[in-house]
Amino acid sequence: MDPVILNCAELSTREVNAALAALPDGASARILEPRGRHNLAVGLSNRVRVDIEGNAGYFTGGLGQGPDVVVSGFTGWSVGENLLAGSVRVQGNASECAGASAHGGTIIIEGDASSRAGISLKGGTILVGGNVGHMSGFMAQAGVMLIGGDAGDALGDSLYETVIYVAGKIASLGSDARTEELTEADVRAVKALADLAGFGHIQPENVTRVASARELYNFDALKDQKY
Repeated sequence: MDPVILNCAELSTREVNAALAALPDGASARILEPRGRHNLAVGLSNRVRVDIEGNAGYFTGGLGQGPDVVVSGFTGWSVGENLLAGSVRVQGNASECAGASAHGGTIIIEGDASSRAGISLKGGTILVGGNVGHMSGFMAQAGVMLIGGDAGDALGDSLYETVIYVAGKIASLGSDARTEELTEADVRAVKALADLAGFGHIQPENVTRVASARELYNFDALKDQKY
């Protein structure tokens, strides 16, 4: 079946998303001339392939429950926000808050991601080929992140149970984040993730594992109290 062609120069965002939502499982669509349009391919529950041919704006592929979205360009804020299932692949760079609050599915950014990538992650998988900005993984609760380049300041601040693997340098760790010894299971997991994303530059045995120190889980009112 040939892909459905949807041109943003001719259709509103609501019309584009309605046409995508009406596609049967297994179908595909090409979105032309997105020109930074916000909210493309959001809220889809069907198992379809969506190719966005150009740069897209905020919330691309958000709230997805099955589609595979590929952006052949850059994306704005919060790509894949609240993703539940399926995948979003960005073949360029992503702006802030990539994968915010994603509960499931996989978000792959082939370039760099800006600050707060993976903020409040709740179970999804975020794979970044390049660098991430400051406070990435902030309050991430579950799931996994793989960073193929360097990480900015305050990585994993207030981290819960998300594990972050970093292939490059870490500017600084956030509150309650710490590095841990890499295990054989970690190396296998990183290899599988790198293979999934096509990140051949990552050497799984040389990444840094970042996880929670679990010292912020409970507030101790008497700790360090002076009388």
